[in-house]
Amino acid sequence: MKKLPVSAVLMAIFCNILFGSAIPMIKLGYEQFNISSNIFSPILFAGIRFFISGIFVFLIDWIMHKKVPTVQKGNKLTVLFVALTYTFLQYVCSYIGISNTAGASASVINSTSVFIAAILAHFIYKDDKLTVKKLVGCLIGFAGVVLACLTGGGIGSGFTFMGEGFVLLTAFFFVLGSIINKKAAQKNTSFTITAYNLLIGGALLIVVGLIGYNGEMTVTPLGILVLLYLIFVSSVGFTIWSMLLRKHPIGSIS
Repeated sequence: MKKLPVSAVLMAIFCNILFGSAIPMIKLGYEQFNISSNIFSPILFAGIRFFISGIFVFLIDWIMHKKVPTVQKGNKLTVLFVALTYTFLQYVCSYIGISNTAGASASVINSTSVFIAAILAHFIYKDDKLTVKKLVGCLIGFAGVVLACLTGGGIGSGFTFMGEGFVLLTAFFFVLGSIINKKAAQKNTSFTITAYNLLIGGALLIVVGLIGYNGEMTVTPLGILVLLYLIFVSSVGFTIWSMLLRKHPIGSIS
């Protein structure tokens, strides 16, 4: 297996900084928008975030290539599955889990996606095998997550299915979505894949969120800034991650 270029390593680190910073910002967004523990409000908040992000990426793709972004005919179903796993299912689980656990704990547990990706890639891709170094890294990483969640200091406060359990499901759907995204990105640009992923996934989240929304959300200036930052994280992070997946092995990038 070829070593990753330094540029790819730095871009992967940047993406993980963005993804990690999103969790405490989501918690802050809950406070600013007065989002209750009712599961439909967080899902609606997520849908608004991703749908606007999708519009933003769609417009950038349109301007860059001077034509309306379209998905190739043989790639439409794959892109739909990307949206279902990468955005819809991942963030249904994420926003429910984050609303029921501490931000620090959610960030730590969500990092298990790195190890899940390395293990699954071993069985799916011939050029992405689990080496001894990777295996040792995964074991150390898993041990760190367990220690952080079981000890005190404001992080470890027990395990609940609606909290930590849903954050674990978030990590799984992130990896599954990455695998499908890698396949989709072979036939379309990363911008196009990301745009439709966010648009479709965001629209589905909005529909589900509106089903049980009771109108309690409020808007504050700080809340708008938080939402704009989360839109930036989605637009930039998802696009760069899609580019990395297109060119490099999932396990190594993770």
